Amino acid sequence: MEHRYILHFLTPARHASPFDVNMALDAGFDSVMPYTQVTIDDVAPLTQDAIFSRGPNGVRRTGIFIGGREVELAHEMLETAQAAMVPPFEASVFADPSGAYTTAAAMVAEVERLLRASNRAGLQGLNVVVYGIGPVGVCSAVLAAGAGAQVTIVSHNSEVRARSVAAMCQARFGAMIRGRSASDSEQKRSMLGDCHVLLSCGKAGVRLFSRDELAAARELLVAADVNAVPPEGIEGVGAMDRGKPLVAGSGRALGIGALAIGNVKFKVQRALFEKMRSSDRPVFLDFRDAFELAREPSPDSGH
Repeated sequence: MEHRYILHFLTPARHASPFDVNMALDAGFDSVMPYTQVTIDDVAPLTQDAIFSRGPNGVRRTGIFIGGREVELAHEMLETAQAAMVPPFEASVFADPSGAYTTAAAMVAEVERLLRASNRAGLQGLNVVVYGIGPVGVCSAVLAAGAGAQVTIVSHNSEVRARSVAAMCQARFGAMIRGRSASDSEQKRSMLGDCHVLLSCGKAGVRLFSRDELAAARELLVAADVNAVPPEGIEGVGAMDRGKPLVAGSGRALGIGALAIGNVKFKVQRALFEKMRSSDRPVFLDFRDAFELAREPSPDSGH
């Protein structure tokens, strides 16, 4: 009897994400088994239980998915699962906490596409402001820094937390990022003065940047917003926008909306689940793999 494709879903959260369960099943896994409130100490024994029960052939049809909400913890869980493998008992592992890895990859890749369509060298040398220190903001900041940008990650109310996140990004991922806070309109306008790219990664349903604040963005080229819940996080950026002109102080800014980003994110996450199933060798996938895939030209991108 041929082995079924089984995905073991490990998350430190109280519940496994229905979104991720749906994505895995639609990508071809026969069953998804959730394990909730998983600690880092649980990862190695759960991994070895999963791999030793199926034999070398069955383990190739076994995958481990890591969810949760914390970027650093998810990365540590992925590394722990990988270290627990005992060849030839090796299963593929994919981490995507809160969908942050694939969402951030999609957003930064879409920004790069717009910049290159305008005959610019991607993010290299540009000033990028990432507003929001949640998982999408953290991943976006690391990816933008890796693409050559000068990145500032911004907290709404705590410069201490923003600096702590920036320090973690450097220690864990080697990304040089500045941390600061900006809670009121004056601080936001000051921050936007020399900003080339604005990545809005704050709480859904909250207006983070008004047209009045955008008027201070004299150098702005691209603004991307991951908030799909009205009102838009960046005033004037619609959910479906993909390069639509945006009213800002620079007079040449373009907007990218949440659903345009989400369309790419959806394709990337599904493709990574499919890669787990189709690979002859175990693969270990994180936001860098998601970014590499998101950067690839798509049939409908025109690039």
